[in-house]
Amino acid sequence: MTYEAPAEAELEEIEPDTKDWTWVLDRPCPECGFVAGAVTADRLPEIVRDNATYWEIYLAADNARERTRPGVWSALEYGAHVRDVHRVFGERLRQMLTEDEPRFANWDQDEAAREGDYAGQDPEVVAEELMDAADEVATIYEKVPPDAWGRRGTRSNGDVFSVESLGRYHLHDVVHHLWDVRAAAKRATVAAYDASVTTYVESTSFSEENRSLLDRFLAELEPGDHVLEIGTGPGHDAKALEAGGVRVRRTDISEGFVAHLRTQGHAAACLDPLTDDLRDPVHPDVPYAAVWASATLLHVARDDFGTVLGRLAEVTRPGGALHVSLKEGDGEEWINRGHVEAPRLFVYWGESELRAALDEAGWDVLEVGHADGPLGDVWLDVLARRRG
Repeated sequence: MTYEAPAEAELEEIEPDTKDWTWVLDRPCPECGFVAGAVTADRLPEIVRDNATYWEIYLAADNARERTRPGVWSALEYGAHVRDVHRVFGERLRQMLTEDEPRFANWDQDEAAREGDYAGQDPEVVAEELMDAADEVATIYEKVPPDAWGRRGTRSNGDVFSVESLGRYHLHDVVHHLWDVRAAAKRATVAAYDASVTTYVESTSFSEENRSLLDRFLAELEPGDHVLEIGTGPGHDAKALEAGGVRVRRTDISEGFVAHLRTQGHAAACLDPLTDDLRDPVHPDVPYAAVWASATLLHVARDDFGTVLGRLAEVTRPGGALHVSLKEGDGEEWINRGHVEAPRLFVYWGESELRAALDEAGWDVLEVGHADGPLGDVWLDVLARRRG
């Protein structure tokens, strides 16, 4: 694997992080949402290893070296930093478990980034080293004796940690940096779809299991009503909706799917429901009669989901309908099975929290169905109505 590292002059200077983050041990982080008190010591190894799998995906992306904003690290630079964080905390844990109240050597992360030339490193090598470092420090956590979690160590600035509090502090650091590069999850998921358009189109068709959902949705509409579809994909649902007598605006965040739709003669738009203008470009002051979002918003980050629902409500007429289908469960997961080979990030929802998010965004839930999926999963099929 060969690449050309960016010249030092081409990189914007990174503003040093001089904040004291020890307060995250006492209260939730308002940025990444990490809650130290919710993490028990026995879960540290699992979460550290799970966190590392995200970096393996982000560092494999073609744009891993690109800085999305001036003065902010790229995914590569963050990944190299996280690798070194695991190494530093692994060494500190060893000290605490073998020495009586050791004092840790100072570690300047900004100096480490400069001296280590984070921006010029090989993403593939960094990914491998990060996975190894994460596994190594996770193994240390697994082997902490029950009576050793209270052993103490002191940072160079005088902050005192126990093995358990150091573990939570360590975990916040790597979790927070995933939040820093959260846009990488979207880019990786979109890239996975872009690379699989042909396979997806050839191996899928309109699911007759969705017929009752589509008919129930159409029952809320009148012939000729204008529907905004989020995530049209190969266009199977759009055709079925149009056969039911409504007009459909086809949109997708994947440029590959939009290109396919256009070759089929459709006026499809490449559109991100989180950031782009959702209004009809021909009649921007006329709201849509309804929104159809089948198996698409399950890729939206949990923190952004309410924003997307609110933006959809803003462009839908009062009393207008919304169909959303998501996978039921907790947390999130990278999946590389089905019609797309590359990993995609899926965000799972429980019915109660989904209902709450819809209500807060201005949607009255009419019904939530539960359906078994082909891969042993359960889908939540929502029909809602625009309040007001």
